[in-house]
This record gives sequence, structure tokens and C-alpha cells, in this order.
Amino acid sequence: MSYIFSINDDVYHQAQRPQGRADNGGRTVYTIVACLPIEADGRIRYRIKSKTENFERVVTEDELSQWLRQ
Repeated sequence: MSYIFSINDDVYHQAQRPQGRADNGGRTVYTIVACLPIEADGRIRYRIKSKTENFERVVTEDELSQWLRQ
């Protein structure tokens, strides 16, 4: 298993509401700041950061999609 995204890639993050329901709000652009070790169950995780937030998030790869510059 390998990582789809690399450090410094810009990605969209689909926010999750409680109980795993997708948030219907707008998607935000984040930057990958770290590729974390693959979990025992095979999930790939990343540490991401938005320019508008003062903290980083840890997310799984399935919550991310590629950001296409326009």
C-alpha cells in the first residue's frame, strides 16, 4: 500500500459530522504536512493544515480528494 498524496500537496478535505456523516458545507483546501505511518488495519493517514486555521488535523486518505488549481 502506498500514499496517494505527498507532503506539500494541496487537497480538499470533506469534513465529517458526528457518527461519520458527511458535512454538507463547502470543502476547504488543506496542505499535507506529514504522511503518517499506515495503521494496522491498512488505513493511510495524513496530517493536514489549512491557511485559515491555527491547528493541524489528522485525517484518513478516504476523507481527501485532489485539489485542482483553477
